[in-house]
Amino acid sequence: MGVGEPIDEGAVLLDELRAAIGRYVVLPSEEALTAVTLWVAATHIQPALQHAPRLAVVGPTKGCGKSRVLDVLHETVHQPMMTVNTSPAVVFRIIGKNPPTLLVDEADTIFGPKAGDKEDLRGLLNAGHQRNRPAWRISGPEHKPTAFPTFAMAALAGIGDLPDTIMDRAVVLRMQKRKPGERITPFRSRYSVPELNALRDRLAAWLIPLRGTAAGLVPKMPVEDRAADTWEPLVIVAELAGGDWPAQARAACLAMTRNEVVQDEQTTLKTRLLRDIRRVFEQEGNKDALRSQDLLAALLQDAEAPWAEYGTKGLNAYHLANLLRGFEISPANHRFENGRQAKAYARNQFLDAWARYCPEPCEATPAPTHRGRRLPPAAPSGSLPTGLPGGTPGLKRAR
Repeated sequence: MGVGEPIDEGAVLLDELRAAIGRYVVLPSEEALTAVTLWVAATHIQPALQHAPRLAVVGPTKGCGKSRVLDVLHETVHQPMMTVNTSPAVVFRIIGKNPPTLLVDEADTIFGPKAGDKEDLRGLLNAGHQRNRPAWRISGPEHKPTAFPTFAMAALAGIGDLPDTIMDRAVVLRMQKRKPGERITPFRSRYSVPELNALRDRLAAWLIPLRGTAAGLVPKMPVEDRAADTWEPLVIVAELAGGDWPAQARAACLAMTRNEVVQDEQTTLKTRLLRDIRRVFEQEGNKDALRSQDLLAALLQDAEAPWAEYGTKGLNAYHLANLLRGFEISPANHRFENGRQAKAYARNQFLDAWARYCPEPCEATPAPTHRGRRLPPAAPSGSLPTGLPGGTPGLKRAR
């Protein structure tokens, strides 16, 4: 591979970068810290890559350290470009043969039902994972069709899971609030930025001359298909570095992709729970609230649902609250018409989650007619995203 000395230098440099990142943020696991370190380094060889992996930095609530991760990335990745208030037209024109690294905070606002006129940016982020997937736009005074490159690595931070089109192409960091006793170094521009910029410059000096070598590497991957596409750039960096990094990279790949399989199982289960709860409310005449015990009883009575077999003895109040916590839904004291007070779930708490994650098909409306002939129905206006927020992977349905 024509390396030798650069291999040792690279391994030491990655060790230093890993330690620096770990000082400023508490990541979910050692494997996650390894992945972020390699992802940062991979941004410096983007022109050599076939895929531009996303880094999805997600958490169930505010205050989980998502924005701090972006702060650290901004000072260490290749040519960072924050896109919170950036026009999509500007992003399209900046991406080229040596693309920037896109950093997107509050990414949930781009993909949610209230995202508004951000379709161009959504399309760019979806398409840019693979090389040679340009976006065509009418451009210039002559209004000619123009192909704009979309290939660029991107880190996206937001509350709750991002759409599957992003999560399936991402290294996923599921952030949590720090525990008591977990300490980090405060991020201060006067000393944090120079330290991290120095590491960034050393990464560039090491990796940019190796872009040609990186382009020719086809590392053996421990996963297949899209997961292999996403993780290959990180493994390539580890191979260039040598030392313990190739083994660490593959171990991180296996651990984190397996964790996402568990999350997918939980996602499916939570979607089912939301649908079943909506059905129970409908059967009860869409009351303002249902007592927790009544809601549980109705769920458990459905012989075709998984709730009677959930856990070891069936779904209970603790399980129900845990599964709904990621949607910011929780029981509260409610006074009913008979004057009695009980723990209950209010229907209006579910409206946002139902609209986002399990929208009902639009009700059919009578099609307009013209001189006795029925006109074809209008095409649907669009669909809502189906991503789910991070949940509690510890509880699983008994098999």
